[in-house]
Amino acid sequence: MASHHPIMTLDELTAFLDREFPQIHLGGRTYFVDEIGPLTARMRMDYHERHLRPGGTISGPAMMALADLALYAAILAHIGPVALAVTTSLNFNFLRKPEPRALVAHCRLLKLGKRLAVGEVSISSEGSADVVCHATGTYSIPDRR
Repeated sequence: MASHHPIMTLDELTAFLDREFPQIHLGGRTYFVDEIGPLTARMRMDYHERHLRPGGTISGPAMMALADLALYAAILAHIGPVALAVTTSLNFNFLRKPEPRALVAHCRLLKLGKRLAVGEVSISSEGSADVVCHATGTYSIPDRR
């Protein structure tokens, strides 16, 4: 079973994401892992016009990507660099319009087993406590034999 404490450092996790998923930085780096802790991770998505939808608000797909990436980062920090851990389900509740600034995703793992991980992500506009999006997700963890 995975540890409740991260086994990857913030620098190791960032290097892994940069190496294995360079496509998340196409057009310039906007995603940053800010912190990892016991069963938690915090990510930031800088405000950029490529994340906007008509009407000038940050798009749902941009928030969905941030939540999925935060969940993936939290899991990897605790199980190690397993590139083939994959999303099996995601559920989103968009609660209010985000402010036109960076978004911060706070992820908490609810279950971290040998084969499945379940977590929740709360996304807020940077500097605000108001949650703009709440997500839950499940990841399948491949057999590590």
